[in-house]
Amino acid sequence: MSINQATVKYADLPTALDVVSAAGVQSIGLWREPVAEVGLQQAAALVADSGLRVSSLCRGGFFTAVEGPERRASIDENRRAIHETATLAAAGADGSAAVLVLVAGGLPAGSTDLRGARERMRDAIAELEPEARASGVTLALEPLHPMYAADRAVLSTLGQALDIADQFPVESVGVVVDTFHIWWDPQVLEQIARAGASGRIASYQVCDWVTPLPQDVLLARGMMGDGHIDFAALTRAVNDAGYRGDVEVEIFNQAIWDADPASVVARTVRAFADHVPLGDVPLGDVPLGDVAL
Repeated sequence: MSINQATVKYADLPTALDVVSAAGVQSIGLWREPVAEVGLQQAAALVADSGLRVSSLCRGGFFTAVEGPERRASIDENRRAIHETATLAAAGADGSAAVLVLVAGGLPAGSTDLRGARERMRDAIAELEPEARASGVTLALEPLHPMYAADRAVLSTLGQALDIADQFPVESVGVVVDTFHIWWDPQVLEQIARAGASGRIASYQVCDWVTPLPQDVLLARGMMGDGHIDFAALTRAVNDAGYRGDVEVEIFNQAIWDADPASVVARTVRAFADHVPLGDVPLGDVPLGDVAL
C-alpha cells in the first residue's frame, strides 16, 4: 500500500512523510508541487530520512498543444520531471519505482480535433522516451474518465493508453490503472490482462466513485467503500496480470483534504484493508494489527 500525497493535499512534504511513516505505511506517491516548495535536493534528503519507498511522482504530461512555444515549454517541463523522478526514486528505500505519471492534456483552445491531440501526445512520448530510458524512468500514461477528455486528458481508456505504450520499449513506457477512471469500461478486465501480458502496468491507483458528483468533478473521488467501484474484481485482475508494485490510494476530495492528515491516513489504511483484497500479495511487511489507527 502507498499513500499518494494528493490524499493529504494540504500537508507539506515533511508532514506527509511523517504521517505516512508513523502509520506503518511503507510507500508514498509524491507530487511535484510540494517537492518544488522545499527544492529537489532537500526533498530527496527528506525522502531518504523517512525510509519510505517512492511509488510514483505526479505528474507530467499536458503536451497536446500544436508545435510552438507552448509545446516546447511543456516538453522541457517534462524533461525536468523525468530528472526529478529519477532523483526521488534513488532517494527512496529499496524497491522505489522511478515512475512518472503522465496526464495527456486536453484539446487546445478552440480545437475540436481529438484525434490530432492524441497524435501530438504520442509524438511527445516519442520525443521524451529516450531520455526517460536513459534515466531509468518509466513514463506511465494515465487514461482519465471521458468527462475529462476536453480539458485534461484525451486518453480516456486503458486500451487507448496501451495502443500508444506498445509502440515503445516496455522498460520506459507503461500505463496507470486507476480505478476511478477505468471502472466503467466494459473492456477493462480484458485490457488489464493485455497490460499485464506486455508488462505495461507501471502503477495501480485506487479510490472510489461517489455520487452525486460535486460541482467540481475533479473532487469526485471517495474513500474505498464509499461508492460504486468493485475493487475485488479490479484488484484480482491486476494481481492476475502479474503486477506486484505498490498500490497507491489517490483521493481528490475536499472533505478529506480538510481533515487532519494523520486521521486521513489512518482511515485510508483501514479502508484499504477492508476493500482492496490483495489475495496472496502481502500488504508490505507490517502486520495490519501493528498499523497505528
